[in-house]
Amino acid sequence: MHIRKATEKDIEEIMKIYRIAQDFMIESGNPNQWGHFYPTREIINKDIDEEVCYLVCDDNDFHGVFALFDIDEPTYQVIEDGQWLNDEKYLTVHRIASDAKVHGIFACIIAYCKSKSDNIRIDTHQNNAVMQKLIEKQGFHKCGIIHVADGSPRIAYQWSKSIL
Repeated sequence: MHIRKATEKDIEEIMKIYRIAQDFMIESGNPNQWGHFYPTREIINKDIDEEVCYLVCDDNDFHGVFALFDIDEPTYQVIEDGQWLNDEKYLTVHRIASDAKVHGIFACIIAYCKSKSDNIRIDTHQNNAVMQKLIEKQGFHKCGIIHVADGSPRIAYQWSKSIL
């Protein structure tokens, strides 16, 4: 599998993948993180315009999508019940989704991110047990609790090459 930036022509398939992920999250006990309302088409269009939307592809199609930011995440400025591993520059991964047709999407995303930075941060909802396991399996450390823009809490994780 390989990673490429998304383009406007990919939007319909991207939205289908997010719908699959939304359904999976709801069915697996996490109905509130995304529901059927997040991410919106407007958010995805903005991600594409800002060139932060990426696709995980095989030879024929793409099966995963994510957003990757190399700027400080505003919601990570305050962390409760813990602390970040360091204050070094980091990448932030958001909005990870898969069509569930191919295994290893998350590992592929994280390998790509680790090839770009020595520090990666990510967060997830407390009810997203599947994502928590995937994150921890990839060597991330639970750092504390952050609050996203709407004020709801998320478990915050960081991976740092210097802490292996």
